[in-house]
Formats: sequence, structure tokens, C-alpha cells
Amino acid sequence: MSPRVLVVVNSASSGPRRLGTWLGDRGIAVDAVIGAEGGLPTTLDGHDGLVLLGGGLMPDDDERAPWLAAERALAAEAIDRDLPTLGICLGAQVLAHVAGGEVKAKTGPVERGATPIHPTTSGREDAMIATLGDGAPMIENHQDMITRLPPQAVLLASSAAIENQAFRLGRRVRGVQFHPEASAADLARWDDAALRGEGRSLATLIAAAEAVDLRNTEVSRALVDVFADEILHGARG
Repeated sequence: MSPRVLVVVNSASSGPRRLGTWLGDRGIAVDAVIGAEGGLPTTLDGHDGLVLLGGGLMPDDDERAPWLAAERALAAEAIDRDLPTLGICLGAQVLAHVAGGEVKAKTGPVERGATPIHPTTSGREDAMIATLGDGAPMIENHQDMITRLPPQAVLLASSAAIENQAFRLGRRVRGVQFHPEASAADLARWDDAALRGEGRSLATLIAAAEAVDLRNTEVSRALVDVFADEILHGARG
């Protein structure tokens, strides 16, 4: 039986994308569940890994997103079991929130598009974040931020503007503020009018992402391959 990973989709328009394809290439079955459609499992039994995707929500925004309570419970179970887990953007914020960190809405610098991410010393020693080398351009799209990591978290990477870009809980639970599942092509679906309201140009963001797309894709795939290795190793027991 193939190893299985549960992917929680927090925004119906933002699924697993290339991350799902790359995990499938490694023989890992992807069970993507859209939170707004209900049906999140009550346990991670039967799954060998967990991915929590992004979305324009806060980790405890239960009135707007009632499924978040179930998602937080899954995150807590993953942390407790040290199950291979990748929290992306909101997903990273859910992990931080559950583990005792702090997340604030619309706080700090807004990051959009390809952004250089640099590992910390601990990040260079972490198999997944070490794939960034001395630094790599990763897609960002957030205005909420993790203002304080959980006490037991290890900081793995930062950008010039935001310190808490990647962290690890235990050995195999990681959160990243950036989007390894997103490529330059995905920016075409962003809201041009909203970006203009921020004084940004969608065309400029797309051009900048396209200029570094080869490097971004190389690093993103290597990062997902490490995640797949941990899922496969854990499934073999």
C-alpha cells in the first residue's frame, strides 16, 4: 500500500499544485481535503504525513472558517507524534499557534512574489531547509505574520524583512511562511486590482518571479523531496 499524506486545503483556489505532483512522483498518495467542504478527519491514523496549506485567515478564525478547529487538532496530533508535517503560510501559522507561539494579523512588512530566503545556522543543518543553500528565491504572499515562535521551535530561515520564515518542531514538523508549492506561473491568478491598491504591479511581480523560476523550481522540488523521504522512511517504520 502506498504511503498517504493528508493535505488540508484552506483556500479552494489554492490546492497542492506542484507539491502534489512531486509527492505523487515519489509514490505517495495525496488526499487533498478542502476545509470549506467539510470532511476533515478527526485523526491522522492512516496517513504518513500532513500538509497544511495557506489561506487568507488567522489560525483561530473559526467564525469565518469553522474547519480550523479540526485543523488545529490535526496539527496538535502531528506535533505530538512527530509525524512528517509541512505547514505553508497559514499552515505554518497554525502550527506556531497550536504549539504556543504568537500570530498577528496584518502585522509587519507585506511580502509578495519572489523573495530571497536565507537559512539560519540551524537551517543549514536541517535536511529540508539546507536545500536553499546560502539562500534562494521563494514565492511569498502574506501580510499576517508569526511574531513569536513557540518556545520549543528551532528557527530555520529568515528573509530580509521577516525573521520567522521557517521553523521546526521536534524532528519532522516544519512550518514555512513561503510557498514551495507555488511557481511563477501561479502569480497570474493573483488579484491585480488589490495589488495596485498596495502600490504594486502584478506584471512586475510576475516578471521578477519568472527571472528566478529555474532556481525556485530546483530548490522547491529538492525541499519537497526531503519531505517525501521522511514520509517514506516513516511509512517503512
